[in-house]
Amino acid sequence: MAEPGTPVEEIMTSPPRSVEPDATVDAAARTLTTHRIGSLIIGEDPIEGIITETDIVAGVADGLDLSSTPVTELMTGPVVTARPTDSVETAGQRMGRNSVKKLPVTERGRAVGIVTTTDLAHHLPRRGVKMAAHREPEMEKGEFE
Repeated sequence: MAEPGTPVEEIMTSPPRSVEPDATVDAAARTLTTHRIGSLIIGEDPIEGIITETDIVAGVADGLDLSSTPVTELMTGPVVTARPTDSVETAGQRMGRNSVKKLPVTERGRAVGIVTTTDLAHHLPRRGVKMAAHREPEMEKGEFE
């Protein structure tokens, strides 16, 4: 098991999957299913957003035509991120404060990996991360990096 000081780069999935901003939601859903993952990063340099299974389900519930709806219509942005050298504990706290389950790991604005709550659950000791209940104030203004 990872210790709280373990850098995120040791538990992240790399490289992360991404799609272009003009991709359709149904194409994104097929990619998620094919690769058995829960999110896709939108754009590459810089990251424009992230789309998750939950976002796609919301689109279905809203009756959107997923074959013509671009992922940018359902994506979340700005994206909460971490650096590869951030500790696993820091990443978990950031996820908790911002109510996100997927945390892209970036270097100079480019995604180099992704950490999920499942990754944290597999790698943290029981005493590990205390998930914060409140959003980081600076996230209202843009990407945290």
